[in-house]
Amino acid sequence: MTEGLTKAAARNIFYGGSLFFFLLFAALTAHSHFYIVNTSTQPMTDSVRMGKHVWEEHNCINCHTILGEGSYFAPEVGNVWTRFGGHDNPEGARMALEAWMNAQPTGAPGRRQMPAFDINDEEMQALIDFLEWTDSIDTQGWPPHPAG
Repeated sequence: MTEGLTKAAARNIFYGGSLFFFLLFAALTAHSHFYIVNTSTQPMTDSVRMGKHVWEEHNCINCHTILGEGSYFAPEVGNVWTRFGGHDNPEGARMALEAWMNAQPTGAPGRRQMPAFDINDEEMQALIDFLEWTDSIDTQGWPPHPAG
């Protein structure tokens, strides 16, 4: 003769399991918060905030990835400051980035092209500040295989 699970036993399993998983969730949350640190070496200035606004306003993420998030149609730009030599020559990198963005679209047939966005000088400098700030983030090795 087999005995079924009693209501009291089922209730105890439910409450015990719920308590166990709640405590596990709380412990993992605390563990995650222990490892959260400020990963940028630069402050978030008003210009960086404006650059982020320009980035979002023009939907750059529809084509580019930034720190591995976004579309894979165009190059990763989270490390563009490094790729353009910004750590060794900040003014040269700033001029090269501005010239490259102003030269878009290239008009080369059969190639992916970035649209020519009508942004003023202040917005351009803010966008470059945002890209420089993004490059300063310690991504702890993410994305694993950055493009470019």
